[in-house]
Formats: sequence, C-alpha cells, structure tokens
Amino acid sequence: MSGALLVIGDVVTDVVARHRGPLATGTDTSASIRTLPGGAGANVACWAAHWGSPDVRLLGRVGADAAAWHERELTASGVRPHLVVDAEAPTGTVICLVDAGASAERTFLTDSGASLRLAPDDWSDALLDGVARLHLSGYLFFSGPSRALAAVALEAARSRGVPVSLDPASAGFLTESGVDTFLAFAEGLDVLLPSRDEARLLTGLPDPEDAAAKLSRQVPLVVAKQGAQGALVAAQGAVRARVPAVPVSPRDTTGAGDAFTGVFLAALLAGAEPEEAAAQGCRAGALAVTTVGGRPAGRTS
Repeated sequence: MSGALLVIGDVVTDVVARHRGPLATGTDTSASIRTLPGGAGANVACWAAHWGSPDVRLLGRVGADAAAWHERELTASGVRPHLVVDAEAPTGTVICLVDAGASAERTFLTDSGASLRLAPDDWSDALLDGVARLHLSGYLFFSGPSRALAAVALEAARSRGVPVSLDPASAGFLTESGVDTFLAFAEGLDVLLPSRDEARLLTGLPDPEDAAAKLSRQVPLVVAKQGAQGALVAAQGAVRARVPAVPVSPRDTTGAGDAFTGVFLAALLAGAEPEEAAAQGCRAGALAVTTVGGRPAGRTS
C-alpha cells in the first residue's frame, strides 16, 4: 500500500532525569538531566519516518512557548508537522524519571498542557488527502475535546476506507478515564497496539496471550507489546504469532513502545505482513532503549 501515514497525538517536551537507585526523599539525588522533544504521537511519527516512510504527517497542539522548536525538531526528523498553536495553554511537559540501573525503567510525571486541548475545530477532512493509514495516540482519550476529535477523525477515515490504528498509551490514565469508554471507541478500529499491562487492564485477564486473543475478537488485528518478551500478534480470537524481542542492554526505556508502533506501521505501509512488521517493531524497540529519550538518534536515509 502506498500513501502517507497521518498521526494524531501529543507533542510534548520531555525532561529526562536518569538516576541510579531509589530517590532520596527530602534531599538531593544525583541525576543526568536532558530536555528533549517527545510525546507519544510525535515519537511514533518520528520513528516511522526514521524507518523509511517517505510521507509521515502529524497533527498536534502545542503552546506558543515551544511551537517553533517542536516544528523544527519534527521537520528535521522527516515529519510534516501540522501544529495548532494554543494561545492560552503551554506545551505539555513530561518529567521522565529513569532508573539507570539494569532495567532502565521509567516513571512519568505528566502535564499534558495544550495537547489535551486538541479539538474537532482543529480537524479538516483535507488532512486525509493522500493518507493510507491513520494512527491515533491513546493520549487523545484523556480529555473531552481531544476524545471528540479522535471520534471525528475516525469517522472521516472510515468514510474514505482508511484503516485506523490506536495505541492505548497509558494504563494509569486508562484506569482514570474508564475502560468501557475506551472499548466502545475501539469498535471502529482496524489495529490495536496495547502494552502488556494495557491489554490486561482492557480485558481483566492476567495472561498476556489470553488478553491479546480476547481483544482480537473486537479489533481485527491486535499487536500486544510485551517489552523484553517481544510481541504477540492476534487476530480472530487467537494468537497467530509470538515475535521475540532483540536482546540489548537498556539505557532508557522511554519511547520504546512508540518506536515499536511507528516502525510497525511503517512496515505495514511498505507491504509487510503483520508478523514481519512486528519483528521490525521489536528491532526498533531494542534500538530505542539504547538511547536517551523517545526519538530516534538520527535518520537512516
């Protein structure tokens, strides 16, 4: 399939603090701190472009404080940004606390800022011109205006026969916003890309394979990301493939799931079957955890 990938989602500023061991409450903890462009939606778009998709577009909302910087960073990554500049709210900011120990696990403190103010008025059906796939960041579901925009974009894509994918994005925010609301929206999707924890939350099933299989009875294709255990590809109520991860020594797990998603979608656009696309996604996830931040270090082409 030829055509563009349109991503709708969050564009935020990441403050990545890498520390070793537990935080020292009430006093100082030494850390290496960097300010980087981020946001799940923006990261997905950048990874898709990095992997060779020639036409990747992104619709997002940012504050005037950092709009020019984010536009430059996205353009330099090969993404065509369509950024709505919010005159009232600042650009979203995420503080990423990364334990620099063996797991390199991260914890987020999230102020979504302008990204949650993306609304139906920011949408135009012309954004779908030339688009072969639409991807929605799950962070759209955590406010009324951006959830309404997601519904408008989904309906417009379905009317044109454009397949739509969604990454649930956050088990924590899903718990707050409600699983039933999310699952009702998922009825219109073609591809769902949950993490292991998100799949468990959405189904109530503790076993990752059971969870992926159950979700695939509602969404035609489910690709459940399993971190260091790779990925599961499920369709029509059954797991069709178990794709192994690529072993690496992680530095920062921020954006690993976004890397998987972006490259999986890029591979589908290039004609890959879901299992091969998932294998490429696993390779991208392995690459992502060896660098600091959620974006690729440099373009491959």
